[in-house]
Amino acid sequence: MPTLSYPPKPRPGDRIAVVSPSSGLPGLLPLPFELGLERLEKDFGLVPVEYPSTRRMDSTPQQRADDLHAAFADPSVAAVMASIGGDDQITVLPLLDRELLRAHPKPFFGFSDNTNLLAHLWNTGIVGYHGASVMTELGRPGAMHPLTAGSLRAALFTSGPYELSPVDRYGDEGTDWADPATFASEPVMRPCDGWWWHRPERVVEGPGWGGNVEILSWLLMADREIQRDAGAYDGCVLFLETSEELPAADEVFRILRNMGERGLLQRFPALLMGRAKAWSLDRRNDPETKARYAREQRAAVLRALGTYAPETMAVFDVDLGHTDPQQVIPYGGRIRVDGPARRITVTY
Repeated sequence: MPTLSYPPKPRPGDRIAVVSPSSGLPGLLPLPFELGLERLEKDFGLVPVEYPSTRRMDSTPQQRADDLHAAFADPSVAAVMASIGGDDQITVLPLLDRELLRAHPKPFFGFSDNTNLLAHLWNTGIVGYHGASVMTELGRPGAMHPLTAGSLRAALFTSGPYELSPVDRYGDEGTDWADPATFASEPVMRPCDGWWWHRPERVVEGPGWGGNVEILSWLLMADREIQRDAGAYDGCVLFLETSEELPAADEVFRILRNMGERGLLQRFPALLMGRAKAWSLDRRNDPETKARYAREQRAAVLRALGTYAPETMAVFDVDLGHTDPQQVIPYGGRIRVDGPARRITVTY
């Protein structure tokens, strides 16, 4: 495992780089992006700084890498945040200057396709932050969810332990970002259960590693940013989540099976599994279908753990991914999973 360190935190009044390492969707859908920028400035006291490809849908991998290099190297920028995810950030990875990033460590916030960059920073020795993109969490219609805002504020500005909280209502149903009426009210929230625990007999504490399941599968296929020596992950806390593409339970099992066959899955003594997003604009599932999807995904994960990591403790329905609210997870930072007390504490 690389030696991991937390980069210095920004303070209110500092500049924060807003980049698009994956998709330049802010150029097509400016409403949630502009709202997110406004909240960064008014609610968090930070000054957003954009780059040439932040709003460009046709930017090349080299242009996006150049923006990242500029953001990290600029001494006047205190943190970096992704506008949104996408599906081709893996093409940016070979163009990144690891020594430049190591020489100018900064907190980076993003999730989904930004799992690529978070894994790259982990291997560079820099703790990153899985969560809080500008268009999704900061640009949430109506208002930011209080739990999301509290977690992001703590991750941005504080150093030390932060206890995660289960919720009794969540949302995963989107609306039209091109319609101004979307932003007049908050999203639909539905009742949900809290965390679901598997093998909660012990306490596990270690650095966090993981991210979006589909992106990790691509990194495995391309043999990028995954340590060749699986022992590098010994004692780490794995956290996983799935996207709006709604991968089938069988596909989730196969990805975890491949991690097991590579000798990875069994290295993690604890797993935090994000609440399954079960609705998309293309698949508008009803509540019963969504519940069945989540049950099938949980069964698939448990099947993989039973085969490859039978001693691993797991917590399901942690709000850390594509559902609302979302709590920030330190990528490489300390995570403590206390099974007997049913508590999860991260260190920002």
